Amino acid sequence: MYVKSAKELDVYKLAYKQAIEIFDISKNFPEEEKYSLTNQIRRSSRSVCANLREAWSKRRYIAHFISKITDCDGENSETETWIDFAKDCKYISTTDYKKLSKNNKLIGQKLGTMIKKADKFCGIIDD
Repeated sequence: MYVKSAKELDVYKLAYKQAIEIFDISKNFPEEEKYSLTNQIRRSSRSVCANLREAWSKRRYIAHFISKITDCDGENSETETWIDFAKDCKYISTTDYKKLSKNNKLIGQKLGTMIKKADKFCGIIDD
């Protein structure tokens, strides 16, 4: 199957859904967290998607593609850290924590596969 847009990738769909869920959950964070935890977790979760789309546009060159997917993975790892803080500060339920952590891990696995198999995504592009 030919994938024309990054938005068609399973990892993009999962990361986008995760970012929306984090946005919804973080609406209930305390006001004093507005410019710290709330802002950081929203920004890093959204950056996974943004960097994935940027990587997709750079797939003519495998090194650029891998670099941007690595950035995605870094943002995903940062999001995981903020999820841990949200749980330990008791801003999210154990159920939400488990769901977000599971999704975060799956996103990381999918990004890792993209890095390992970058040649499957890169090369000459027919626009």
